[in-house]
Amino acid sequence: MSDNLMRVQPIRNGTVIDHIKAGRGRKILDALELSDKGTTITLLMHVPSEKNSSKDVIKIEDRELSEAESQKLALLSPGSHVNIIRNFVVAEKNVAELPNSISDMAFCSNVNCISNNERGAKTNFTIANAESLNIQCVYCGRKIAEENIEFI
Repeated sequence: MSDNLMRVQPIRNGTVIDHIKAGRGRKILDALELSDKGTTITLLMHVPSEKNSSKDVIKIEDRELSEAESQKLALLSPGSHVNIIRNFVVAEKNVAELPNSISDMAFCSNVNCISNNERGAKTNFTIANAESLNIQCVYCGRKIAEENIEFI
């Protein structure tokens, strides 16, 4: 074994998100607002992968993702593997699947959209393009590209 390999310590309890599209790890941390939660987080970027040329990996100690966080992950990196670790053992394995629609997860960029102006209205989007990740507002039809999605 090479002396220059860095080893990442296993976690007792928490979540490991594996097979994230290379370069998206930081964006996922920001979208899930994990940096400000006071828990230990390990972000590995551009790790060599057999499936793809490279991938990102996030380890979150002593915390499991909520349903809303899992949906954001599925939107940003469909196909990612979410492993729940309990007592150093993988207790659950899930694959983040891109939904057909998302609700109350992102803001519509159209300031005149009913979802921004009607009290109690929830945002609702369909996935317009899964490859380049474009979402489309159900109410006003505005399409929003991945780099412009603003999460609630």
